[in-house]
Amino acid sequence: MNRRSDRKFRTNRWNFAVYIGFFAGLIWGGVQMLANYFHFTSLSPGFLLEPLYKHSYLMTWRGYLLGWLAFIALSVVAALLYTMLFAKAYGPWYGVGYGVAWWAFLFLLIGPVTGMMNWIAYLDLNTVVTQACLFVLWGVFIGYSISFEFTDEREREPFADGRDEPEIT
Repeated sequence: MNRRSDRKFRTNRWNFAVYIGFFAGLIWGGVQMLANYFHFTSLSPGFLLEPLYKHSYLMTWRGYLLGWLAFIALSVVAALLYTMLFAKAYGPWYGVGYGVAWWAFLFLLIGPVTGMMNWIAYLDLNTVVTQACLFVLWGVFIGYSISFEFTDEREREPFADGRDEPEIT
Protein backbone atom coordinates (compact mmCIF):
# COMPACT_ATOMS: atom_id res chain seq x y z
CA MET A 1 0.00 0.00 0.00
CA ASN A 2 1.42 3.38 -1.00
CA ARG A 3 0.71 5.72 1.89
CA ARG A 4 1.65 9.36 1.90
CA SER A 5 4.14 8.79 4.74
CA ASP A 6 5.92 6.08 2.71
CA ARG A 7 6.90 8.52 -0.04
CA LYS A 8 9.88 10.82 0.29
CA PHE A 9 9.20 14.40 -0.69
CA ARG A 10 12.03 16.56 -1.92
CA THR A 11 12.13 20.13 -0.79
CA ASN A 12 12.58 22.73 -3.50
CA ARG A 13 15.86 24.26 -2.43
CA TRP A 14 15.24 27.74 -3.86
CA ASN A 15 11.77 28.15 -2.38
CA PHE A 16 13.10 26.89 0.93
CA ALA A 17 16.00 29.36 0.80
CA VAL A 18 13.61 32.28 0.19
CA TYR A 19 11.44 31.05 3.06
CA ILE A 20 14.40 30.79 5.46
CA GLY A 21 15.81 34.14 4.30
CA PHE A 22 12.47 35.86 4.84
CA PHE A 23 12.14 34.58 8.40
CA ALA A 24 15.81 35.24 9.14
CA GLY A 25 15.30 38.85 8.12
CA LEU A 26 12.03 39.11 9.98
CA ILE A 27 13.42 37.69 13.23
CA TRP A 28 16.94 39.13 13.23
CA GLY A 29 15.80 42.45 11.76
CA GLY A 30 13.44 42.69 14.72
CA VAL A 31 16.33 41.92 17.06
CA GLN A 32 18.31 44.68 15.28
CA MET A 33 15.48 47.12 16.02
CA LEU A 34 15.38 46.07 19.68
CA ALA A 35 19.16 46.45 19.94
CA ASN A 36 18.87 49.98 18.61
CA TYR A 37 15.93 50.80 20.87
CA PHE A 38 17.81 49.65 23.97
CA HIS A 39 20.98 51.48 22.80
CA PHE A 40 23.11 48.36 22.39
CA THR A 41 24.06 49.67 18.97
CA SER A 42 24.38 53.16 17.56
CA LEU A 43 23.45 52.02 14.06
CA SER A 44 19.90 52.57 12.96
CA PRO A 45 17.92 49.50 11.86
CA GLY A 46 18.04 50.97 8.37
CA PHE A 47 21.83 51.23 8.25
CA LEU A 48 21.82 49.24 5.00
CA LEU A 49 19.96 52.16 3.39
CA GLU A 50 22.16 54.97 4.76
CA PRO A 51 23.66 55.71 1.32
CA LEU A 52 20.18 56.12 -0.17
CA TYR A 53 18.20 57.95 2.54
CA LYS A 54 18.87 60.68 5.08
CA HIS A 55 19.74 59.44 8.55
CA SER A 56 16.95 61.55 10.08
CA TYR A 57 14.39 59.74 7.89
CA LEU A 58 15.77 56.32 8.81
CA MET A 59 15.23 57.13 12.50
CA THR A 60 11.46 57.57 12.00
CA TRP A 61 9.00 54.69 12.20
CA ARG A 62 8.85 54.60 8.39
CA GLY A 63 12.63 54.43 8.25
CA TYR A 64 12.61 51.60 10.80
CA LEU A 65 10.11 49.69 8.66
CA LEU A 66 12.08 50.36 5.49
CA GLY A 67 15.27 49.22 7.22
CA TRP A 68 13.54 46.06 8.36
CA LEU A 69 12.45 45.36 4.78
CA ALA A 70 16.00 45.97 3.57
CA PHE A 71 17.32 43.48 6.15
CA ILE A 72 14.73 40.94 4.99
CA ALA A 73 15.86 41.46 1.38
CA LEU A 74 19.52 41.04 2.41
CA SER A 75 18.58 37.86 4.28
CA VAL A 76 16.80 36.37 1.27
CA VAL A 77 19.83 37.07 -0.93
CA ALA A 78 22.16 35.64 1.73
CA ALA A 79 20.03 32.49 2.08
CA LEU A 80 19.99 31.95 -1.68
CA LEU A 81 23.77 32.39 -1.79
CA TYR A 82 24.24 29.99 1.14
CA THR A 83 22.04 27.44 -0.60
CA MET A 84 24.10 27.75 -3.75
CA LEU A 85 27.43 27.36 -1.94
CA PHE A 86 26.92 25.34 1.25
CA ALA A 87 23.56 23.53 1.17
CA LYS A 88 25.23 20.18 1.85
CA ALA A 89 27.46 21.40 4.69
CA TYR A 90 27.16 19.55 8.00
CA GLY A 91 26.69 21.26 11.32
CA PRO A 92 26.36 24.85 12.49
CA TRP A 93 29.97 25.97 11.99
CA TYR A 94 29.52 26.91 8.35
CA GLY A 95 26.69 29.18 9.44
CA VAL A 96 28.90 30.79 12.08
CA GLY A 97 31.57 31.45 9.47
CA TYR A 98 28.95 32.69 7.03
CA GLY A 99 27.65 35.22 9.55
CA VAL A 100 31.19 36.38 10.36
CA ALA A 101 31.92 36.73 6.64
CA TRP A 102 28.82 38.88 6.09
CA TRP A 103 29.66 41.01 9.13
CA ALA A 104 33.22 41.53 7.87
CA PHE A 105 31.99 42.27 4.35
CA LEU A 106 29.53 44.90 5.59
CA PHE A 107 31.51 46.43 8.45
CA LEU A 108 35.05 46.30 7.10
CA LEU A 109 34.54 46.76 3.38
CA ILE A 110 31.21 47.87 1.94
CA GLY A 111 29.79 49.83 4.87
CA PRO A 112 32.55 52.38 5.34
CA VAL A 113 33.12 52.80 1.60
CA THR A 114 29.45 53.45 0.77
CA GLY A 115 28.68 55.54 3.86
CA MET A 116 26.46 52.99 5.60
CA MET A 117 28.54 53.49 8.74
CA ASN A 118 31.81 54.91 10.01
CA TRP A 119 35.02 52.94 9.82
CA ILE A 120 35.11 50.28 12.52
CA ALA A 121 37.77 52.20 14.47
CA TYR A 122 35.24 55.03 14.94
CA LEU A 123 32.35 52.83 16.08
CA ASP A 124 31.83 52.23 19.78
CA LEU A 125 32.65 48.79 21.17
CA ASN A 126 29.02 48.03 22.07
CA THR A 127 27.97 48.56 18.46
CA VAL A 128 30.75 46.38 17.06
CA VAL A 129 30.14 43.51 19.49
CA THR A 130 26.35 43.67 19.22
CA GLN A 131 26.42 43.69 15.44
CA ALA A 132 29.00 40.90 15.30
CA CYS A 133 26.88 38.73 17.59
CA LEU A 134 23.74 39.54 15.65
CA PHE A 135 25.35 38.56 12.35
CA VAL A 136 26.79 35.35 13.80
CA LEU A 137 23.36 34.30 15.09
CA TRP A 138 21.77 35.36 11.80
CA GLY A 139 24.33 33.28 9.90
CA VAL A 140 23.73 30.26 12.13
CA PHE A 141 19.98 30.60 11.63
CA ILE A 142 20.35 30.67 7.85
CA GLY A 143 23.16 28.15 7.61
CA TYR A 144 21.95 25.53 10.03
CA SER A 145 18.35 25.73 8.85
CA ILE A 146 19.35 25.16 5.23
CA SER A 147 22.01 22.56 5.99
CA PHE A 148 19.69 20.63 8.28
CA GLU A 149 17.11 20.40 5.51
CA PHE A 150 19.48 19.23 2.77
CA THR A 151 21.77 16.83 4.64
CA ASP A 152 21.12 13.57 6.42
CA GLU A 153 21.08 15.21 9.86
CA ARG A 154 17.44 14.22 10.20
CA GLU A 155 18.47 10.57 10.32
CA ARG A 156 20.04 11.20 13.72
CA GLU A 157 16.75 12.51 15.09
CA PRO A 158 14.80 10.22 17.39
CA PHE A 159 12.03 8.25 15.76
CA ALA A 160 13.49 8.71 12.29
CA ASP A 161 11.40 5.82 11.02
CA GLY A 162 8.26 7.95 11.18
CA ARG A 163 6.90 6.79 14.53
CA ASP A 164 5.36 9.42 16.76
CA GLU A 165 6.40 7.82 20.03
CA PRO A 166 9.16 5.56 21.27
CA GLU A 167 8.92 1.84 20.93
CA ILE A 168 8.20 0.15 24.22
CA THR A 169 10.00 -3.17 24.67
